[in-house]
Amino acid sequence: MSEKHWDTEASKELAGAVHGGDGGRVVELLRDRPLPAELQAAGDGLLTALEQGLQEAEGHAAAVEEALRERGYDGDRELAEQLEAAAGRGPVPALRPIPVHLVMLAEVLEGDPMQGGGYLDRVTGEVLPEIALEDGGADEIEGFDAEDTNRWMYVDCEGSRDGYRDMQLFIEQLEDPEIIDRLEIAISGRGAFRRFKDVLERRPDLVDRYRVLRDERERGRARAWLAVQGYCPSSRAKR
Repeated sequence: MSEKHWDTEASKELAGAVHGGDGGRVVELLRDRPLPAELQAAGDGLLTALEQGLQEAEGHAAAVEEALRERGYDGDRELAEQLEAAAGRGPVPALRPIPVHLVMLAEVLEGDPMQGGGYLDRVTGEVLPEIALEDGGADEIEGFDAEDTNRWMYVDCEGSRDGYRDMQLFIEQLEDPEIIDRLEIAISGRGAFRRFKDVLERRPDLVDRYRVLRDERERGRARAWLAVQGYCPSSRAKR
């Protein structure tokens, strides 16, 4: 049987299966393919598949775990340990599970500091941007009480420094001297993100490649932040 490959459509299907908690589809997509660049997403999907008792998930989980440890992005070690524990090959991490949406958490962590941070509901995993709570917005959120720190955890916005590093890392992985030069010039000085995007849009073949890198690293940083707070995403999360 010939090996399948990852394309934009397959990557979108993986993201949808992870978000929908469809462990069977995650396993099906990983079957007869090399490991995807989306190791964080694949790992989350395999956690669900393992919880659903899908035996085939164990082999994929071991491969993803090894790749995560080798890659070493923020959050990769934490996810590798979760996979190891879920497959019964290692100790359960001393982290409390919380059904948080990692993408939403990343948006608050790495958003515009001028709009503030946000709050994470330790019970439901809901992430509320601080700006949405202004002008009476907080009164419309059932159960919200910023002073109830046992339930609501403040999420401080850490700004765009890590996002800038993502652009640098992406450039380091390229081989075309011309596009490398253009992107290095683009990220110099104020307006770096806008100029980087403008240059990248002239190379459609690289847009998805950058998006995958950025999304993976943002998801991993959100996972690492949670671990510092003593939590990990649960398989019930819509990730």
